[in-house]
Amino acid sequence: MFKKILVAEDIESINQGLSSVLRNLGIPEASHATYCDDALLKARKAVLDKAPFELVICDLSFKPDHRTQHITSGQELIAVLAGEFPGLKIIVYSIEDHPQTVRRLWNSGQVQGYACKGRNGLADLEKAIREVYKGKTYLSPMVEAALKGRNFLTLREYEVMLLTHLANGYTQEQIERRFKEEGIVPSSKSSIEKRLKELKEDFNANTTVHLITILKDLRLL
Repeated sequence: MFKKILVAEDIESINQGLSSVLRNLGIPEASHATYCDDALLKARKAVLDKAPFELVICDLSFKPDHRTQHITSGQELIAVLAGEFPGLKIIVYSIEDHPQTVRRLWNSGQVQGYACKGRNGLADLEKAIREVYKGKTYLSPMVEAALKGRNFLTLREYEVMLLTHLANGYTQEQIERRFKEEGIVPSSKSSIEKRLKELKEDFNANTTVHLITILKDLRLL
């Protein structure tokens, strides 16, 4: 079993549950970080100390507070960790089960396990840890369907609003202003452009018009 792991999770009650799972598995050393920046620093220091972590368990969502962070999401943290430490195993433990998010992370090859928080979340995570330790991969049954094709794709409320505005003839600048007025985030033009680019890649669309047509055909919009 793994001897040294790092947990990136910002909710204390969940950290307590995770600790019980790690004790049951007989993992002797577990370090916790409630900020993504801290998790990265701990991973780097462990390598410098010649005692690297073997596994990282990472949430995807971290609630912002008064402290300024360079890395603000689990997805960003995972990308950096996978790039800097190629041999490091990573398991996602998150409530996020959005098909596009799961597919993008899984297909990136950056994670070896994906367990969902929920009623059976801790048992699911324990299975993931055991399988990844054996050199296998593990995907929670709750999100497995997300990798089986377009029929399982859904859109977030934010994406529906964005694409509906575009379909109604709004420019990205107009959408940016409207989102800011309504307190919808992210609202910057760069964030809107980035999300549209990701959606085009997800649905193999060449243009925004093509994307909207595909989504309407799939009855997702």
